[in-house]
Order: sequence, then structure tokens, then C-alpha cells
Amino acid sequence: MNLNSYYDPQTAKHSTTPHLTVELARDTASIYASQRLRYQIFAEEQGAVLSSAALGIDCDYYDNFCYHLLVRNTQTQEVVGSTRILTQAQAAQAGGFYSSHEFKFNGLFNELKGNAIEIGRTCIHPHYRNGAGIGMLWVGLAQFMRLHQVNYLFGCASVSMQDQGQQASLIMQTVRERYLAPDALRVTPIVPLLPISVEKSHKLSMPPLLKAYLKLGAWVAGEACFDPDFKVADFFILLDLQNLNQRYHQHFMQQQTYHDLLKVA
Repeated sequence: MNLNSYYDPQTAKHSTTPHLTVELARDTASIYASQRLRYQIFAEEQGAVLSSAALGIDCDYYDNFCYHLLVRNTQTQEVVGSTRILTQAQAAQAGGFYSSHEFKFNGLFNELKGNAIEIGRTCIHPHYRNGAGIGMLWVGLAQFMRLHQVNYLFGCASVSMQDQGQQASLIMQTVRERYLAPDALRVTPIVPLLPISVEKSHKLSMPPLLKAYLKLGAWVAGEACFDPDFKVADFFILLDLQNLNQRYHQHFMQQQTYHDLLKVA
């Protein structure tokens, strides 16, 4: 989902956010902390309608199958960022990937030559949206991919529909011009966005998470899908590790500080 900051090594290098680490959740308390953070961001901040709202957390069926990647403040032990990772093996146990509820994959997995993971429910606490929080999350994802020999990362990046889809339509126009995946790697939205006439006064404003994906070298694998529960347009993102922007490849992939915290038990 949407973040209010995107990662840039030059920004994070001078960040004032101290004492962050990244790790896989090892117990139910850590997963619960992630779910609480997700509720605060998606329901309280962004207005999503969640089936688990009465519990004060964001949880669903897929949580039981995923690895939960956490960014933690080591001084307070507070979970300040998270995303969840679903491998192909876990998806087979779950009956499919979460994003298959929004997109038809067509022949996508016949074309991907290697292992793939799906990420989702990405969020960062507002106090850590200065570059360092999302930067630490990307470090964790990159090292997880390297450690577990993952070739592809995919998931949904969301755009608010509070403006009746004006911004989503503008972004989709830009995506068609510059960022679409090759034909063989495209998916099909189950509930596609309806075409609308965009007002001339509406200026393009790329959401931070989507912008971060594109800066890393990701494609958008087709048209966007409408998600009525989260009130957003979801763009299906596909990142081939071989296409990772070299600037970020050097920064993310060369570090091994967190490998022990990212090994699958």
C-alpha cells in the first residue's frame, strides 16, 4: 500500500532516524505488532474497510502462510515498518497468491525463469517516513532475495481513488508510455479501472511506493485494478532482479549485515 516516503541512498545517508534493524518475525507477538501497525496505517490513516477492524488489527487468511519482514527500532523495540513475503511454495499451500484475487496471471509463471516472491501490506510508521524506514525495508527484501536465491519480486502498489480516479488515470497514461512489462509478462485486472476524462488542472503525482518500485527498475505488468475495500487502484509491479537499477544493486545487495535475521527457520 501507499507510503509517504520513498528510498534514495543519498537521502537515507544523511537521515536522522537512528537505531533501525530489519528481521523476519519469529513469534506471534511480532506478527501481531505488524498487524497493529497495518491497521493504524490502512484503516485509521487511509480509511480502508477491514474485516478484522473489530480486533484493531489488519489480518487475513494469507498472514498464516507468509514471512513477515519487520523494521524495528532497536531502542524501543517498536515495529515501525513491515511487509509480508509469500513464496511460491507458500502460495501453493495457501491455494494461490493474494494478488490472484485482483489479477489474472495468464501465462506469467511460465515466462519467469526462476523463483518469485510476492510482497504485500507494506507500511511505514509516519515518524519513520524520512527515507531510513523504507530504506531499511528494501535492504531486508534485497538480502532476503539474495540469501534465498529469489529472482523476481512482485506485488501491488496502490493509488488513492479519493479524487474519483483522476490521479490513477494520469499514472496509467505514464505507465503505458514508459513502464509497461513485455507482452508475455502482463497480467489482466479482474476489475479494471473505468476510463475517465482527466481534468487539465490535474497534475501527475506519483505515490511514493510506486515511485520507489519504478526507480528500482520494476515494470508495471498491465492495466490497474480497482480494490473497493482499500479504495485504491492497484498497479501490478514486477521486478526482475537482473533489471535492478545498478545504483541500488550496489547499495542493497552488497550488505550482509542482516543475513542471520533473514534466514528462514
